[in-house]
Amino acid sequence: MLSSISMAEFYQKQNKQPLKVVDVREKHEFNQGHIDQAINLPLTHLAQAKKQLSKQETYYVICHSGGRSMLACQLLSGAGYQVVNVMGGMSAWPSQIVQD
Repeated sequence: MLSSISMAEFYQKQNKQPLKVVDVREKHEFNQGHIDQAINLPLTHLAQAKKQLSKQETYYVICHSGGRSMLACQLLSGAGYQVVNVMGGMSAWPSQIVQD
């Protein structure tokens, strides 16, 4: 079973300690605003790009609204990576703190 976390829970955790965040939106979406320190690995290239990730880390996976991040979590989890889907995605992120 895949792990999921609400945006509110993610936001609280992120404020307490830095989390490894993988943003699976396309580059142009990422460039319009993203969480500081997030790694941009678009879902369309994730099969190849996942080699950049460590299986020893836990990654919080985010997209625009939660659909692509769920698919990414399924792909990564199936390959042995530790992942948590951030439900609601960037559409649920407080806009005043989005980094660009």
